Amino acid sequence: MAGNQKFPSDLLFVVGLVVLTDIFVLIPVLSESFIRTVLGLPLVLFLPGYALIAMLFPTKTGLEGIERAALSVGISVAIVPLIGLVLSNTSFGIREGPLLVSLSVFIILACAAAYVRRMQLPEDKTFGISLKASASSLLVEVLGKTESSTEKTLRIFLALSILALVGTVAYVAIVPHEQEPFTEFYILGPEGTADNYTTEYVQGESGTVIIGIANHENRAVNYTMDVRLENKSLQLPENLKHIKLEDNTTLEEPLEITPSFEGENLELEFLLFNEPEEDVPYRDLRLWINVTREA
Repeated sequence: MAGNQKFPSDLLFVVGLVVLTDIFVLIPVLSESFIRTVLGLPLVLFLPGYALIAMLFPTKTGLEGIERAALSVGISVAIVPLIGLVLSNTSFGIREGPLLVSLSVFIILACAAAYVRRMQLPEDKTFGISLKASASSLLVEVLGKTESSTEKTLRIFLALSILALVGTVAYVAIVPHEQEPFTEFYILGPEGTADNYTTEYVQGESGTVIIGIANHENRAVNYTMDVRLENKSLQLPENLKHIKLEDNTTLEEPLEITPSFEGENLELEFLLFNEPEEDVPYRDLRLWINVTREA
């Protein structure tokens, strides 16, 4: 009879794992633990797909255990980039916090929908997992004594592929890898945000931008900066003309721009040079400004 089942233990386990992962990621003291990585792997590689499969296939028939497991991994690998694509087109961007929240909400909502669908079915037709017997059941399905040798081989190959995928991701996540050296070079508006840049000037009057440089070159670097208006260098203070930054340090300094001639859509270039290539800009940024004659 429909509607009188207990809350499915597999869905409860999935939701509990999501909440536990969020706790270990969001709480600073716990986020330093390796448990964060151990919990994060299933959140990315398995739980989104499992929750969606549970919602789409609430009955016992249709998918067997090993098929659900395989599809859960495959669909998770597809879902996570799609969520990242959506986030990249929002103000949140692809960052840990928004991605974690989005995945958690998706999984919990899918589990809730799966629960509603299961409650509408007779208990004897509803899919469910006994967590106590799940490991032995999965082993029986993989080894399947009544299956042909070809089917056994395919199932074992599928299980090993899943393990290889999980192991590879775990290795990349846990083993430290040296990052490719790079330098961040950016400009901010006068309020310290990446908008509201001063683009309308009066000849002889100043506007302010904030110059940002972050050194991730794995070494101390001596930078040289040049700011040009229509290819003519502007006067810079010494602390922004020659800059020495230690590794993993960031400089943010205001810079006053004072155009000396008028014009529309003038190109304002910010050029950053490093030691090896002092004639070729290492990083460059551009703004287009309008300068009107003084009233």
